[in-house]
Amino acid sequence: MRFLRDNGLTIVLVTATLITIVGMYIAGWLATNDELTAHGSPALTLTQYGLTGHFLSTVFENWESEFLQMSAYVVLTAYLYQRGSAESKDPDNRPTDDEALAAREEDPAAPWPVKAGGIVKLLYAYSLGIALAGLFFASFVLHLVSSAKAESETAQLHGQSTTTFVQHLGSAEFWFESLQNWQSEFLSTAVIVVLSIFLRYRGSPESKPVGAPNRETGS
Repeated sequence: MRFLRDNGLTIVLVTATLITIVGMYIAGWLATNDELTAHGSPALTLTQYGLTGHFLSTVFENWESEFLQMSAYVVLTAYLYQRGSAESKDPDNRPTDDEALAAREEDPAAPWPVKAGGIVKLLYAYSLGIALAGLFFASFVLHLVSSAKAESETAQLHGQSTTTFVQHLGSAEFWFESLQNWQSEFLSTAVIVVLSIFLRYRGSPESKPVGAPNRETGS
């Protein structure tokens, strides 16, 4: 079917996301109940587990780092270069976006914000970075609140005092959770930027053509 062909990448990625979230949910539920049982507390139902800080904190902690990676990547690649990388613009061939935009404004198929002009067009010109940064910020806040809830749940289990999300923001534990993921996202991005200089994957838009010289920049 044409729909599946045209949207196969999104369908596969969304399906993989749902499958892994379900797997993570069940595994986390079982692990949490093991800990509760060990402390003599009643086990949670599947529905109850979905509202726990343990599950929500883990989800948003990972989403936060992914959206940070993508927003940083979109913004940095607009201004910085890596010669030879398929993930970089060519530093020796830098046509201005204004030239391409002017040619597109009269295209009937151009997005409506481009035709609207003014502040609408300006915001649209940076909308991908703005959207990803917004998703990062939202995930960061949700991670903070959920992580504080998870910390309080653990404290209650051990008969200790709970914590607020404001207090949790200043805790070493919260920043350890965040930074351990952030560093891996920056590293993985740097790895693909550098490896795409020397290595290829036939047919992928993230790779240069197989016969392209290592010095050639962009896909």
